Amino acid sequence: MEEFTDQCPYCGEMISMLIDTSAGDQHYIEDCAVCCRPIQVRITVEMDGSWQAQLSHENEV
Repeated sequence: MEEFTDQCPYCGEMISMLIDTSAGDQHYIEDCAVCCRPIQVRITVEMDGSWQAQLSHENEV
């Protein structure tokens, strides 16, 4: 598990979440701990174990 911190795309507050990088690429919805709006979370895990996370509005593509 890795800790990830970024701004909520809705309220702009800094939020942190735990990311399970052992599960590979992921796409799921997680509610903001501050404003409770649904955030789209996209995780990309590379072959070398490095990873990136991206937060966006629920309906963004």
